[in-house]
Amino acid sequence: MSENVNPVKYFLSGGFGGVCTVLAGHPLDTIKVRLQTMPIPGPNEKPLYAGTLDCAKKTLAKEGVRGFYKGMAAPLVGVAPIFAMSFLGFGIGKKLQQKDPNEKLSELQLFYAGAFSGIFTTVIMAPGERIKCLLQIQASEAKPKYSGPTDCVKQLYREGGLRSIFKGSCATLLRDVPASGVYFTTYEVIQRALKSEDGKLSLLSTITAGGCAGIANWIIGMPPDVLKSRLQTAPEGTYKKGVREVFVQLMKNEGPAALYKGVVPVMLRAFPANAACFLGFEVAKNFLDWVAPNM
Repeated sequence: MSENVNPVKYFLSGGFGGVCTVLAGHPLDTIKVRLQTMPIPGPNEKPLYAGTLDCAKKTLAKEGVRGFYKGMAAPLVGVAPIFAMSFLGFGIGKKLQQKDPNEKLSELQLFYAGAFSGIFTTVIMAPGERIKCLLQIQASEAKPKYSGPTDCVKQLYREGGLRSIFKGSCATLLRDVPASGVYFTTYEVIQRALKSEDGKLSLLSTITAGGCAGIANWIIGMPPDVLKSRLQTAPEGTYKKGVREVFVQLMKNEGPAALYKGVVPVMLRAFPANAACFLGFEVAKNFLDWVAPNM
């Protein structure tokens, strides 16, 4: 990304990057959520899924390829504004710290700008994630409770009003503020290191930096993401104290390792999905710079 920040271009380009992310990464996201939310097996029972590959095989056998794309409508509709807001927040966060439009920010300043972007996205992200997770865990053999995203919103509103739709907002914030800080910092630092002598970015450097940013994001964001998924998919009234109660129950029943449940599909997804995101962002931004250089 150039040091000269135009928040409007960041907003539009981020939206396009977000669509690229969902198309590239949703199947593995579905596996991640199913692994995170599967029931704890009894004393003589086997777990519902033995791991990432087993979950993929069972999903394919029972639901076909379409099973991997369950719940995609919600993030696809919501992801453009989510990523647009994320990149807008990052752009504004950078601009607020720059004394000069071309000033190069330090790694810590980049982290602050990225963390600021995490606050921007939570309002849209939390309800979108709640709907997505609920649709993803619906088993094909049982009668689905929700027929789609719209029906899911209606039922949640009927059961608990807006509070139910926005359930997990604090957990989302807990995940996205530090993770977004690390995400954008990793991308910028690697891009600077791989930038050619003439200052131009190559396709390979964008893919590498974007993929590594995705992995760094999830190393930080995985534990709060597990807590968020548990909270958002639990029946109403299960965790009255919110994310804190989810954490206490998880540590008591499953131990610290459970905070990284679903980590394999997340990491498999992180590189291609986020490489696609930043590639889409850079392509869109270059296009906007070409059609509206003075914007």
